[in-house]
Amino acid sequence: MNAEADRIILEPIELIQSKTEAIVDGFYFQLPNIIAAILLLVFAWLFGKLLARVVRMFAERRDRPDLGALLGSLAKVILYLLALLAAAAIVFPTVNPGDILAMLGIGSVAIGFAFKDILQNLLAGLLLLIRRPYLRGDHIIVDGYEGEVEHIESRATVIRTYDGRRVIIPNSDVYTSPVTVNTAHSERRDEVDIGIGYGDEPRAARAAFLAAIANVPGVLTDPPPQVIPWALGDSTIDLKARWWTDWRHSHMGRVRADVLLAIFETAKAKGIDLPFPTQVMLFHDQTEESDGDRTRQREGWPPGHNPPAPRWIKMRDDKDADETR
Repeated sequence: MNAEADRIILEPIELIQSKTEAIVDGFYFQLPNIIAAILLLVFAWLFGKLLARVVRMFAERRDRPDLGALLGSLAKVILYLLALLAAAAIVFPTVNPGDILAMLGIGSVAIGFAFKDILQNLLAGLLLLIRRPYLRGDHIIVDGYEGEVEHIESRATVIRTYDGRRVIIPNSDVYTSPVTVNTAHSERRDEVDIGIGYGDEPRAARAAFLAAIANVPGVLTDPPPQVIPWALGDSTIDLKARWWTDWRHSHMGRVRADVLLAIFETAKAKGIDLPFPTQVMLFHDQTEESDGDRTRQREGWPPGHNPPAPRWIKMRDDKDADETR
């Protein structure tokens, strides 16, 4: 009885010991492979950092720092994945890297659906960095936001607005939206409308304003400024003033303010009227000699000595004609 009880107790203990010894023996057997896999991962980590730095330096020499940062990160991640596959093959010789890649290929479909927006922004950012429609430091307008491009990340474009705020716009939105690059060229044109009174002489006003604009610091002489008669408004003769500035050395807002002040001061000095919108209403009691005579009091009626009769007179004549019949 005691022998049977000892056998029941000892068998599990012996089984545990044998399993433990097998695990320890397997660990010692795999220890060189584990050390080799760890060394491979450490080497891949160091080489990945070096590779990313080399890619960034290579891109910065070609004035593409954002593209270098993105490509360096991608190269480092790809190298780490390959190192993990190689380390798994070293530690577990029965594992075939081809099977792991096949599993990753099947799982990539689910991963693609799960991270669709992230991958879409990554691809859009890569295309933006390769095609370079705008650069770091450019002033752009996109989706109603205007400011200076701080940098282009793998996921988004970061701009700093003129009021000191940071706006992060996903690259997929930037790539599919109209983008206005204000600094694409060194020269930019600005314009303002000027309304003068109908009692003023447009040619003289035009010459005076043109001379005033040409003397404003920051206004380019080539192309020269222009003042063009543009429209006949309700209470003004409208002139359109246009001028060019060098975006790299002049601030558009400052030059515009100086141009407006020069126009106002010139109008004041030359006695040119800058009227505000007015409306005239005429009231009369229909007792004048010309009242009702459309040949003399036209007020919008067609010219000639045989104008159309007023509607109420025509209706009265037609009624009298019907009664006569």
